[in-house]
Amino acid sequence: MKPQFTLQQYDVAADAILGQTAHRPTVGLILGSGLSALAEAVEQATILPYGDLPYFPVSTVEGHAGRLVIGNLAGVPVCVMQGRFHAYEGYSLQATTLPVRVMQRMGVRTLILTNAAGGVNPNFAAGDLMLIEDHINLAGMAGFNPLIGPNLDAFGTRFPAMNRTYTRRLRDLAKAVAAEHALPLHRGVYTFLSGPTFESPAEVRMLRMLGADAVGMSTVPEAVVAHHAGMEVLAISTITNVAIDELDAEGEPTHEEVQAAGAMIVPRLTQLLLGVLAGLQK
Repeated sequence: MKPQFTLQQYDVAADAILGQTAHRPTVGLILGSGLSALAEAVEQATILPYGDLPYFPVSTVEGHAGRLVIGNLAGVPVCVMQGRFHAYEGYSLQATTLPVRVMQRMGVRTLILTNAAGGVNPNFAAGDLMLIEDHINLAGMAGFNPLIGPNLDAFGTRFPAMNRTYTRRLRDLAKAVAAEHALPLHRGVYTFLSGPTFESPAEVRMLRMLGADAVGMSTVPEAVVAHHAGMEVLAISTITNVAIDELDAEGEPTHEEVQAAGAMIVPRLTQLLLGVLAGLQK
């Protein structure tokens, strides 16, 4: 089996991006469903549509603008993905995580991930923020892992450990910023499922028994690839809906609900992330 992308192709994409901006980002951000508004805060921005970048897929999901925004945020040079890619769109995990490796080749050493997630923990409510401390890669355990195939040694080892995926100093910084601004911030375990279906009630009950606090269709592949490449990783879930665990419960989760809740959460998420970025400079 050949890797879908070669090191040379990652470098071609990185050089193409850097050739169109004077900024040299050190922090990457990937924005989830309903969270694209955060990219509007980037100053002196260079905006590059994904379709104009070598090897990049194109976002097909409503709420994902599909462009790279490079500039300054809280005084930090950043590369922001305004919208991400998902395997359920028909892309391989190597394609969905391509931007992470491209950012690493651009010189990005810190990756901040955000997502819209369903609340599995019964104490969570729509509108909450959760700091991801660990994950359950159910799809990866079933053979759906972005590192399957020949290892690219330029990024990392063949068998990366996963007990330090989410960098402790970044988690501590996020908790300190949340406390400083009186922002409620849960901590928990995020579970990655492939989607695009929402979870069945039986699956929600199973995830709760496994120790999951939130569930979604992204983030873990990107975190795995970033950690494999030696990047520091911080991840925040926005709880945009409460996962339904009863078979005949009224109502059902919808993408529109996720987008609306995401927009409601943006001011608090923005305050948290701006504080984290400012803290990185201290």
